[in-house]
Amino acid sequence: MPEREVPVLLVEDEASLREVTAQRLAAEGYRVVAVDNGEAAVERLAECAFDVVLTDLRLPGIDGTAVLDAALERYPDIVCIVVTGFGTVTDAVAAIKRGAADFITKPFQFGQLLHVVRSALEQRRLRSENAYLRSQIQERYRFEGLVGRSPRMRELFDLLETVAASPSTVLITGETGTGKELAARAIHHNSPRRGHRFVALNCSAVPETLLESELFGHVRGAYTGAVATRQGRLESAHEGTLFLDEVGTMSAPLQAKLLRVLQEREFERVGDDRPIRIDVRIIAATNADLAKLVREGGFREDLFYRLNVIPIFLPPLRERREDIPLLVRHFVEGLSRQQGRSREVAVTQAAMRRMMAYGWPGNIRQLENAMERALTLSRNRARIDVGDLPQELQQAPLSEPAALPAIPEEGFDMAAWVAGIERELIRRALDDSGGNRQQAARRLGLKRTTLVEKLRRLGETDGRRAASRPES
Repeated sequence: MPEREVPVLLVEDEASLREVTAQRLAAEGYRVVAVDNGEAAVERLAECAFDVVLTDLRLPGIDGTAVLDAALERYPDIVCIVVTGFGTVTDAVAAIKRGAADFITKPFQFGQLLHVVRSALEQRRLRSENAYLRSQIQERYRFEGLVGRSPRMRELFDLLETVAASPSTVLITGETGTGKELAARAIHHNSPRRGHRFVALNCSAVPETLLESELFGHVRGAYTGAVATRQGRLESAHEGTLFLDEVGTMSAPLQAKLLRVLQEREFERVGDDRPIRIDVRIIAATNADLAKLVREGGFREDLFYRLNVIPIFLPPLRERREDIPLLVRHFVEGLSRQQGRSREVAVTQAAMRRMMAYGWPGNIRQLENAMERALTLSRNRARIDVGDLPQELQQAPLSEPAALPAIPEEGFDMAAWVAGIERELIRRALDDSGGNRQQAARRLGLKRTTLVEKLRRLGETDGRRAASRPES
């Protein structure tokens, strides 16, 4: 890999050494992001798959050991080099055991550091079996087929576990490919109904003329072609769970019949007037904005409230990029077993950077398909590289890792700089959510009231800008 393509994260609290080292590495062609504390380093690791981490051991806040652990947990193939002025044999052994590639004691010659970095990168390139082989997806990062360790996914796992114990109707929303059916199955398999059937019906995949019969069943002679009485999906799910995907595509007459099922817990087969009592939990899902459909008259308001007893939102992959390395490992391991691979396959950091830079309009499903393609094209090689990825990923623009500004000797207005970053993030969130403050607050991990207060504090211009847009 050419050095100009190698991103390096430098973690050093001594300002003069940090600046000199960053300048010298940049002169050698490395792309350097320099931070002065461990917390900032961990944040940068969530944003970019660095090839190299150079970290001091003694840092303000969390120390270099924690940075080392965070880097290797997220990217097992990363090169970590520990630099410290408190070097002892014990420190060196401990760092190497944790996975560091090398250990350098201050003061050091820059040529020595450069040699260590180049050697470590070369060793990684030559290894046929790399640190990914030791990487295992831990159970605490899974919930019935859903995979993630980001804060949003952990909150989702907690919510699913809580909801599973209740009998309430659930409405799952999220973009195509985010795993809505997996979430529904997770609820069912952790509920008291897990001993009975989980029945799924994609409402958009069945022609409107057949959907009613598919859902409620029919009696013999109900219509042309009904040569025998047939049980519908609703009846098949008795005492279990019925999952209705893309429920927003239902016609108005069918919506009325579904509402009666939710209210009365009974239905009639097509062509019959005899009511059938039913005990079933209904979980609905949609990638449409049902609230908007209600306002436009495309969906019954009373049915919406009946379905939306417990709303669950599945975030798109672009909003939880830190889960991408874990998902990649999950898919590569599963697909390797399906293809009968005799050894595990790693993913290069360059390929991982492309995947973390991509927008993933198809979300988890698209990522799984990309991994299947990449694994097939890699043949019997032990590594998946950029060339094995789909064309749209190979062409994904790589953003430069965010870096802290240089701090001049005369100082600078930190409060104004932080306020500017905060203002820009809020503007982007409002733009992405069409001015909807509730959605913007969710994207930023804030309460709506907190967002409103920040808009007021950051200036009336932002407040007027947001207020001028519809609060959908």
